[in-house]
Amino acid sequence: MTAKDIILSGAVDRKDVPFVIGMVANAGGLTYSGNFGDAAPGLKAGEDTVFRIFSMTKAVGSTAAMILIDRGKLNPDSAVEDILPEFSAIKVLERFDGDKPAFRAPKVKATVRHLATHTSGLEYEFWNARMADYLAKTGHPSILSGLKAAMFYPMMTDPGTRWGYGPGIDWLGLVVEKIDGRRIDKFCREELFEPLGMSDTAFELSDAMAKRLAAVHIRGEDGNLNPFEVAPPPHPEVYGMGHALYSTAPDYIRFLRMFLNRGVFNGNRVLSEAGIEWMLSDQMNSLSFERMVTVAPALTADCDPFAGIQRTHSFGFFRNEADVSGRRSAGSQSWAGLANTHCWFDPRKGLAAVIMTQSLPFVEPRFMQLYADYEAAVYAET
Repeated sequence: MTAKDIILSGAVDRKDVPFVIGMVANAGGLTYSGNFGDAAPGLKAGEDTVFRIFSMTKAVGSTAAMILIDRGKLNPDSAVEDILPEFSAIKVLERFDGDKPAFRAPKVKATVRHLATHTSGLEYEFWNARMADYLAKTGHPSILSGLKAAMFYPMMTDPGTRWGYGPGIDWLGLVVEKIDGRRIDKFCREELFEPLGMSDTAFELSDAMAKRLAAVHIRGEDGNLNPFEVAPPPHPEVYGMGHALYSTAPDYIRFLRMFLNRGVFNGNRVLSEAGIEWMLSDQMNSLSFERMVTVAPALTADCDPFAGIQRTHSFGFFRNEADVSGRRSAGSQSWAGLANTHCWFDPRKGLAAVIMTQSLPFVEPRFMQLYADYEAAVYAET
């Protein structure tokens, strides 16, 4: 067994995770694959295990927009409301008068770049107490409902003033639809999934994929993992590019390898080399990633990866601006999904990797220790 095998299998044995799949690749192909535990009752984890990848959808949505930028059809500094006039209805939540929210107009117009970098002022209720309060007091539907009305979260801050993790990329998907004319699921299928050979990535589960779908578990107060039902809503009014996809580890690795290959995969060019260079650079306009403090500890712990170093956001991913000792290089790109599906790729060292399960809370300390140990082993054995 490799060190990676020992680390991953040990985590399953300790019940740090219900099961786990790890996969590593370089530009040319896979260099490691390991699967441990049962993905669902009676179903062994394997390379064909299907995951709810939740926020790992975001990089796909950002890449869809990047395709239009690369083709000269979309300006990243265009105001969102100039493309989607309905976006102008979104205001900044200033205060509550009793249970009644009071709003003001934003001081600047949110841009496409703001949407992609989580600096638009739109924030999730899981990491912003004011947003959670707003939903509770108004009955506004959660973005996870799939309703078009749910898209209209108020801004928590003025656009361009700070990092705040939220549903901006759901709006980015609507931008793609408006400019291109295809619905976002059709656009992604024709421009990304088919060229990259991602045949197990979809917005709706086929019968074949449903048979391979992993179960989700949540850690109870007693420390044990218990079954928990959570999934993107089927056939929504709006496919949220922040959370809507199902995929597998091999499919997502194909997506990451496209970036290692400077925009090409299996002879199909998805993005130009200049487009890749621009997309993966810091796009935050001098802002930085900020620690995400949980409002819903049963679902997520605080999220503060690589605290102590400069962290930014490219057009598609979280980006660390300094080397992490024994782990990834400066300029590496990463992100994750709510049920603990995680990915990163390191352009400098030419590797991409995933570590994926289906468990809550997101980024709980015992999972993050597993992630750190796994990543260190990936680099030690590369």
